[in-house]
Amino acid sequence: MRTDQAFSFAVLSLCIGACAKSDKSSVADTVHITNIGRPQVDTAAANTAPMTFNLSSSAFAANGSIPTKYTCEGPGISPPLAWSGAQAGTKSYALIVEDPDAPDPAKPTRVVSHWVAYNIPASTTALAENASKTGMPAGSAQGSNERVTQGYMGPCPPIGRHRYFFRLFALDTQLQGVNNPKEADLDKAIQGHIVGTAELIGTYQKTK
Repeated sequence: MRTDQAFSFAVLSLCIGACAKSDKSSVADTVHITNIGRPQVDTAAANTAPMTFNLSSSAFAANGSIPTKYTCEGPGISPPLAWSGAQAGTKSYALIVEDPDAPDPAKPTRVVSHWVAYNIPASTTALAENASKTGMPAGSAQGSNERVTQGYMGPCPPIGRHRYFFRLFALDTQLQGVNNPKEADLDKAIQGHIVGTAELIGTYQKTK
């Protein structure tokens, strides 16, 4: 009787040990299988993802109508501009504003220059309203518009609704030897130094 009891106890112990081992193996296997094929997040890459170089204005939306105060039918002051996401290595900015729809959008024959600015410090992220006359950042300069006057010239289309392209160029240098340039002169000077370009388009049609 004792022999049978001893044998039964031994068998029971073996079963319990086997079940415990099986449970541990099952848990380990489950963890292992769960981790197989799981995508690993590259936090370094996520933190260094490139930003989009963007130019905007609080005065009008992209492809929207430019308010009258920034045109020849109003005070003609320069609109506020702001930007973000400039490329690494940017040393300065250049700004060109032009109308490619002159004189008639239906039959454009020339591009009219409205604003030329350069050597805007790399630390700058915005130009305030009327910056052309009262608030350009220290160290920056302006060139000649279509009327051969320095600074911003407001939209004044003779016929139809024109587009006005505000183009901001991030440069890898501060321009040297440039003095009161026209648009063509500035465009030539920045070639080979452009590391990024941001663009904002506004439209305008005279009301009178």
